[in-house]
Amino acid sequence: MSTFKDLIQSNPLVLIDFYADWCGPCKMMGPILKQVKDQIGESANIIKIDVDQNQALAAKYQVRGVPTLMLFKDGQQVWRQSGVVQANDLIRLIQSQAQVE
Repeated sequence: MSTFKDLIQSNPLVLIDFYADWCGPCKMMGPILKQVKDQIGESANIIKIDVDQNQALAAKYQVRGVPTLMLFKDGQQVWRQSGVVQANDLIRLIQSQAQVE
């Protein structure tokens, strides 16, 4: 099984969705993330991480509320936001990071 470090370094851009099964707003992020993936294709990986099953990781990244989204570029966190984020905002964010080399 790959480690979180492997995951965030697996692609130049990786969007992480820290979520919980019991969280209503987290359920809203599912279709939004699918829409984002359909738009951005291979330019970023999108990975969902259940905070209840990965408590140490959530603590390490100080995830206090779910959903919390983080964008990693080349293994470094470049953006973070809690709550539901609209697809267009995420697409714009990913495209802007993809262009900054």
